[in-house]
Amino acid sequence: MAAFRARNNLSIAITTILFDLDNTLIETRKGDNLTCRKLADELTQQYGIPQEASCKITASYLKYFRKCPDNSAFPLDAWRTSLWSKALGEKYGYLAKKVYERWLYLRYYYLAPAPETISMIRQLRKTYLLGLITNGPSNAQWEKIHKLSLQQYFDVILVSSDLPWEKPDPRIFEEACRCLGVRPESCIMIGDKLETDILGGIEVGLAGTVWIPTSDKTRLSSDDPKPDFTVKHVTELLTILNRSPGAPELEDSSSNASDGS
Repeated sequence: MAAFRARNNLSIAITTILFDLDNTLIETRKGDNLTCRKLADELTQQYGIPQEASCKITASYLKYFRKCPDNSAFPLDAWRTSLWSKALGEKYGYLAKKVYERWLYLRYYYLAPAPETISMIRQLRKTYLLGLITNGPSNAQWEKIHKLSLQQYFDVILVSSDLPWEKPDPRIFEEACRCLGVRPESCIMIGDKLETDILGGIEVGLAGTVWIPTSDKTRLSSDDPKPDFTVKHVTELLTILNRSPGAPELEDSSSNASDGS
């Protein structure tokens, strides 16, 4: 197992790696933007909707969707179709079902993890226990996990809506550790949100945290929780682990791989 040198400068044996899902393992924000951009073009090309109107429709949908991706009062498909109906408006609302189905296909095309990310997970799985901890609505998060076939790579998967807690509550991290039979001090956490992934990892006493900044937050302020490492892409985790004292050599296959865009 790797020996991880964290902020206290102590070398700690790592047995377990905990991952966030959105904008960490999968580029959710980027994928959803690409999906709506492509769909706007198709609305114009296939249905004759003016380009400006198509862009406004898809932007409106994305705004509604991000505000409320799931509604427990409705099946997932019905809820999303209703959001498309709202975005399309009275003039084009009759297209809501077809547009939703196309959006769903395109979304998972663009959300598919990059080849180098899958390669990294497979390499890590040979040496470490792997956990996935994600905040969000249960149906929406499990749909991502299943449609992208991510469940095969993880020893435990926790979705906050299935539990009484969400990140940064230390108890969700403790639950992952309990399921895996490990102690927090033998785990590291990698995620994109300082206020959930990094803060929660610090508060529960993980051996270390790794932060992937998003375009919304690229620099630390004095009040932010301080990660042990900051990386641009999840696959840089391989470099961190390989350079840690006593770490097993893991094949880094990212150098010639596609960026998934």
